[in-house]
Amino acid sequence: MQSPLSVVVAPDSFKGTIAAAPAAAALAEGWREVRPDDVVRLLPLADGGEGTLDAFESAVPGAVRHELSVPGPDGRPVTAPWLLLPGAVAVVELAAASGLGLLTRPQPYDAHTRGLGRVVAAALDAGARRVLVALGGSASTDGGAGMLTELGARLLDSLGEPVVDGSHGLAAASRLDLSGLRALPVDGVVGLTDVRSPLLGPRGSAAVFGPQKGAGPDDVLALEAALASFASLVDVDPATPGAGAAGGTGFGLLLWGAVLESGAEAVAETVDARSFVETADVVVTGEGRYDAQTAEGKVVSWVCSETARAGVRTALVAGSVAAGTGSFDVIVELGELAGGAAESSARPEPWLREAGRELARRETALREGDASAPVD
Repeated sequence: MQSPLSVVVAPDSFKGTIAAAPAAAALAEGWREVRPDDVVRLLPLADGGEGTLDAFESAVPGAVRHELSVPGPDGRPVTAPWLLLPGAVAVVELAAASGLGLLTRPQPYDAHTRGLGRVVAAALDAGARRVLVALGGSASTDGGAGMLTELGARLLDSLGEPVVDGSHGLAAASRLDLSGLRALPVDGVVGLTDVRSPLLGPRGSAAVFGPQKGAGPDDVLALEAALASFASLVDVDPATPGAGAAGGTGFGLLLWGAVLESGAEAVAETVDARSFVETADVVVTGEGRYDAQTAEGKVVSWVCSETARAGVRTALVAGSVAAGTGSFDVIVELGELAGGAAESSARPEPWLREAGRELARRETALREGDASAPVD
């Protein structure tokens, strides 16, 4: 009889379909149905995108959730949460206040980050000494101008009048008045990024992420020009890795004086993910779409680097796969498993459970020496 395995289930959210915590639970449930004697531990992760707030809340004892009404990315009010951690550390998630999922339709020129700024201001008013801003899932390409406006900055046109929100405002701006900008909290502000994109260029915010926000080819050129115009008003390097995160909100945070760090690493450190990996026999990770952007700082990339360092077998579950998967021992593609992406997206939990069963079956076959078992 084989000894029970130590299995860690450490996915990111499957963007637009299921959050990391229920995804991990479904994968674990499926695995346990096939291999009930294994020790399966759940470790839902995040990288600065959707679910980062939940990951911190579940991992940090004493975290207190607050909520307030803020203007969403199209100006309609939304209820946005933020966390206050012990030590007066606030965690704010852009996706919850200014995210693409809050729009009824994409608005590439008009969407803004005012809601994020309003939440950050509330955290400062509550006495936060340090603010962590989770960047990811944004609706806008406004360079973080909306956020800065809510913190006291004034973006002005050639007549000295405030510009409109969104990319249109960036294009019209000729001066940025920072005299009323709130001071950083005493222990600083950290932007948690899930990408290393610069603000401008072929790897920048408009070119890479604009199409996800409803921008066509001509729109991308216009958004790029607006960001370049905005960048010309200040002494901040637009080539800084992560400046292009969240429609350029990374750049806006740099302008304020914040620093940018890997969201995946920050969350992993908080939940002590490295110790989970080091004591595992198998780690299962996953995300909605595994593609070239995964290596830019996503959860799956962090997990893969850690399992490689620890010499631990690694399985990937993804809604779809559009990049090389040579780093993984086993791959399950949900769309293929379900007979179509539409089915796996509409009903992610049952298909994630089936993916867990499939991974466990393959692990059993491998350990019993069945050379015919498919391992991708």
